[in-house]
Amino acid sequence: MATGLAIGLFFAVMPVPMQMIFAGVIAMRFRSNVPVAMASCWLSNPVTNVPIWAFQLVLGNWIQSLLHLPMPEILGMQKHLPGVGMVHAGTFILGALASGLLLALLAFPLVHLLALLMPQHFPVRPHKAEKVSAFMRKIRAQREARRIARHQQTPPTP
Repeated sequence: MATGLAIGLFFAVMPVPMQMIFAGVIAMRFRSNVPVAMASCWLSNPVTNVPIWAFQLVLGNWIQSLLHLPMPEILGMQKHLPGVGMVHAGTFILGALASGLLLALLAFPLVHLLALLMPQHFPVRPHKAEKVSAFMRKIRAQREARRIARHQQTPPTP
């Protein structure tokens, strides 16, 4: 559940379309909780996008000024916004990545802390032995047979 939430919150603040699809695919790849990853993308919606983007601009400007990072020319899009100041596409992307990483890193230990504080509210999965299909048993048997055959063919070392 913690990994799914971390993945979902990372993609929730990314300014890309189809965040839920990205979060779901990555959650499947990491074998984490796909519904939690997709539902946590609902953090960003038309009401919350503007404050999230404003925070990302401020965070990106702060990181860029703190580390004195040069912005690449390919992202040389600059505009002056009243009340915000100079906005550079590179600092916005930097702020988006930093805020996504920050949320993901905060979500993981937070879920584990809540699980420690309220264990009755989190499901406990019983440990199951790994189920192996007949196909995989056959592949493993062939590998083992090849390994034994290679071991028997090698001449003994003097």
